[in-house]
Amino acid sequence: MSGPSGSISRRGLLGGAIGAAALGLTACGPGSAGRPGQQAPPSGDGGASGYDGPPVTLAYWNGLTGGDGPIMRKLTDTFTKENPNIKITTTTIEWAEYYQKLPAAVSTGKGPDVGIMHADTLATNAARQVIQPLDDVATALNLTEADFIPLAWQGGMYNGQRYGIPLDVHPAGLYYNKTVLEKVGADPEKPPTNEDEFMAILDQCKSKGVQGFWVSALSAGGLLSQSLVYQFGGNMVADDGSAVGFGDEPAVQAISWLKSLIDNGYSPKNSAGDGDQVSLNNDKGAFMINGPWMTTPLSENKKLKWGCAPIPVIGGQQFTWSGSHQFVLPRQQKADENKTKAARFFVNWISQQSIAWAGAGMVPARNSVRELPEFAKLTNVNEFAKQVDYLRFVPPVPGISDVMEEWGPGVSNAMLGRKPIPDALAEAANKGNKLLESNKKKYG
Repeated sequence: MSGPSGSISRRGLLGGAIGAAALGLTACGPGSAGRPGQQAPPSGDGGASGYDGPPVTLAYWNGLTGGDGPIMRKLTDTFTKENPNIKITTTTIEWAEYYQKLPAAVSTGKGPDVGIMHADTLATNAARQVIQPLDDVATALNLTEADFIPLAWQGGMYNGQRYGIPLDVHPAGLYYNKTVLEKVGADPEKPPTNEDEFMAILDQCKSKGVQGFWVSALSAGGLLSQSLVYQFGGNMVADDGSAVGFGDEPAVQAISWLKSLIDNGYSPKNSAGDGDQVSLNNDKGAFMINGPWMTTPLSENKKLKWGCAPIPVIGGQQFTWSGSHQFVLPRQQKADENKTKAARFFVNWISQQSIAWAGAGMVPARNSVRELPEFAKLTNVNEFAKQVDYLRFVPPVPGISDVMEEWGPGVSNAMLGRKPIPDALAEAANKGNKLLESNKKKYG
């Protein structure tokens, strides 16, 4: 992902808060299916054979403002060196602002030629005609689900058409502090794989006066609690988008388990939103559950002895929250045939070269890249890649991110004791379901 390493906003974005500003926009897109303004796909091979046209400059927007940004810039620099007739001008904007600016830029004919979006924003932007279908790219390149992590491939679809070419998945995982584990008498090379092992280590921590897993009511609504909901057998939103699962029994079980960590002294009562990151970095906490983007800042702390692993199975089923970066092509009011071909070639090239992107901690979505010998050497990223068969996304429903906005406050109210857990989550569910209904009318 992107954003300042260790920032609360980043974790909130990934928990479903991304697009809150963007998805609340009421401005119409530049067209709709079957109406004037719909951009027809270009002729050609979707970038399969390269680009041999006249020099072009492609505007490329993304929200990669964190440690992943420089890695993407190196990729684009390599691309332009190999393809000097295609110049890439990159604009990097914080994700929340990105999702605000992109629809407005497209509607005024000033949108970029290439962009990146999270999978949970594709349906909204496709429905609003902000981005154009990419079926021609997939067809020309003979790309199928068999070439990618299936969930990432499916995450690029909306309403029977392809709008995204998967770049990666970024699942949640377990980070552990080896110094703290050694201090409390736990094996620093054997991270827990289930609830019993996890709690046994937390008990060891507690016996030594260490609060091993800092849980915050301010940030638990992100990937941490959502992973647990899936593990307890629930869904954040039904696959058909008909209802949220915020108030269902699996969600109540997940939040009850998290709150028990605070109530029973395994976590401070008033941990800051980034308390897990701070405690792990400062040898105060044993564990953190977060995304693979944290591998970069943790690696920069040369005094820290740490490792990562798949999330322990707490709720009985081996699932984990995940997001995905997907390449998109924003719609153009006046399409330039050369640019459309060059943009498709650029997307295909980056996808094939995404082994370098794994250096940002992301798991390449393309199977052939994960099968390279170079990927096997990326120890930390491989720990996250072990979970590719257990990932969970929210369904591709327009407006899904603003629906997910209601989950976080419900979790906070429950964990702070403002309301009984079932009541706080039921209230969030009621709000979420009302938004689902209104979005059906809003997006059609």
